[in-house]
Amino acid sequence: MEKPWATLGIDLHLQPAGGGVRRGLTVALRDAVRTGRLAPGTRLPSSRSLATDLGLARNTVAGAYADLVAEGWLTARQGSGTRVADRPVPPPARHPDPTPSRTGRPAYSLIPGSPDLASFPRTQWLKAARRALAAAPNDALGYGDPRGRAELRTALAGYLARARGVRTDPDRIVVSAGFAHALRLLSQVLHARGLRTLAVESYGLDVHWSLAERAGLRTRPLPFDASGTDPDGLAGERAVLLTPSHQFPMGVTLRPERRAAVVDWARRTGGLILEDDYDGEFRYDRQPVGALQGLDPERVAYTGSVSKSLAPGLRLGWLMVPEWLAEDVVRRKRTIDLGHPSVDQAVFARFLERGDYDRQLRRCQRAYRERRDALVAALAEHFPGAEVSGIAAGLHVIATLPERYGPQDRFLARVAGAGVAVRPLSDCRYRPGGDPGKAAAVRLVVGYAHLSPGRIREGVRLMAEAV
Repeated sequence: MEKPWATLGIDLHLQPAGGGVRRGLTVALRDAVRTGRLAPGTRLPSSRSLATDLGLARNTVAGAYADLVAEGWLTARQGSGTRVADRPVPPPARHPDPTPSRTGRPAYSLIPGSPDLASFPRTQWLKAARRALAAAPNDALGYGDPRGRAELRTALAGYLARARGVRTDPDRIVVSAGFAHALRLLSQVLHARGLRTLAVESYGLDVHWSLAERAGLRTRPLPFDASGTDPDGLAGERAVLLTPSHQFPMGVTLRPERRAAVVDWARRTGGLILEDDYDGEFRYDRQPVGALQGLDPERVAYTGSVSKSLAPGLRLGWLMVPEWLAEDVVRRKRTIDLGHPSVDQAVFARFLERGDYDRQLRRCQRAYRERRDALVAALAEHFPGAEVSGIAAGLHVIATLPERYGPQDRFLARVAGAGVAVRPLSDCRYRPGGDPGKAAAVRLVVGYAHLSPGRIREGVRLMAEAV
């Protein structure tokens, strides 16, 4: 019965090809050399060692080596052992995909959600990493506190109090792997405490609604108008998920009277507000609106991350929980994971402490404002009559195009054919979908942060030519 053979001392598995033990070993070794699995110059085990490893007679292995030396695949020199001959190895043949894609990646993506990854401060991050690793005690590499490293929680408490008006202390902060991780954690805790429904905004991300539902919570949309989400729809609810500083995707801030009303609801009913402050630092026409959490830290669970400010691939976020919920959240986090990577936490703490994070935000704010202006101007030039809505903030706008560019399905098909990817606003509408406000118009959620002004203008021009 055939079995894989493994050589002693090098990472190679041999499958004999049959026709006798010596022949099978010879064929397997020849194929390993021919395909490049054994690189030129690789020293093979001695015939005695390989025979012991494979359970064969030494003469069998010596004979296979001799055959391959005679053929030129191996070389054998006194004192140097048996090695793979130095000869070119042809690359493996590339077989074309029998069903190649006709579309491929779009040349211009105006899909929202991503910052400019090319602007990630690699040099500053590397410096912070070196300093953090040099200063880290040995226990920093262990499992540690499920809430996260103390130095990061301390740095976050100071930064968020200063920049976002948050009221908290380091013991109430839990480091997470981004907002999705924080939402899953909170949803599981709330479900365990008896919650069965979560009120959500009528427009948002379906992945967030799905995360809550997978934790056992039914989601129910709230009314939405020009003033944002209407808290009058919270009667009978015990928890609500909001983006009050910059509603996604509609781009409005929750009006002061509604901010007060939703906090009053939480105080009156013992309810909980889950605040997603996903891009609160990015406001271009005035100072950013402070976090809702500052109005009542005992009724608001505040979440944020570096996914829009630095890079989503870092998987770094934070969750601030009321005192009455903190113990349950920490206990649950300990059971669902063993903590966030400690080295990354130490690096980000150093990045915050030295002011590198503030400097990065200022650079991004200048660049993103320029790109937003370029997008608004390009839409006005190439789509006369287009309306851009939402405050001057964040990484996207809502663009409503005149009815003559519709219907929307045809518009999207033609734009995709021109190599431009865009997202319709209807994709962000709570199930079952649709956009009843302006059914005949083309309404798009357009992202701009990840493209240069020139590529933004070119992408919009191609859209206009396509329709």
